Amino acid sequence: MSPPIAIPETFARAVAGLRSTTPRTEITLEEVGAPRRLAPYAFALSASVLRDEEEVATGRLILLHDPAGHEAWQGTFRLVTYVTADLEVDLAADPLLPSVGWTWLTDALEAQEAGHRAIGGTITQTMSTRFGDLAGPPAAGDIEIRASWTPLSDDLRPHLLAWYALLASTAGLPPPGVTALP
Repeated sequence: MSPPIAIPETFARAVAGLRSTTPRTEITLEEVGAPRRLAPYAFALSASVLRDEEEVATGRLILLHDPAGHEAWQGTFRLVTYVTADLEVDLAADPLLPSVGWTWLTDALEAQEAGHRAIGGTITQTMSTRFGDLAGPPAAGDIEIRASWTPLSDDLRPHLLAWYALLASTAGLPPPGVTALP
C-alpha cells in the first residue's frame, strides 16, 4: 500500500520523538528505508554498536502507523525491533539467555516509563562451529531479539531511550558512567 501524501500530525510528532535524542557514543544511528506494506505510514532507524572499535551488535527500530487502527496492535502505532549481537560461546549456550534477553527489553521499557501494551516477541540464540573448507575462527554464538509493542502515546522518546538501553545490554556495554576494567 502506498502512503498518502499528507502526513498525519500524530505520526509527525511520533517521528520527531524518534529523532529527538542522541545515543551514547558507542551507538551509531541512521535513518533507513522503512517497510511500506505493513502500514500506511512507516519510519525506521538502524543502529550499530561498537565496543573497542569493533561492531558487536546491530539493530533496527521501525515505527508503523495506521490511523484507522489495527486490532492486533490494540492501537494506531506499533514499534517493531530486531537486535542481534555476537556472544561468547559459553554465554550463547546458557539456557537462561532467552529469558535474560527478554528482560533486557521489558526492564528498559519500564525504566524509561515507556507505556506500552500488546508486547510480544522471540529470542533466538545460536551457536556456530566451522568445519572443513569453512574452518577458521573458533566457535561463535549470537542472540537475536525480535519484538513489537504498542506505545500508549505518540511521545516515543521514552521508547527510543529504552531501545538504546536494549542495544547496550545486548552488546554487553557497561551502564553509562561506568568504565569497564581491562
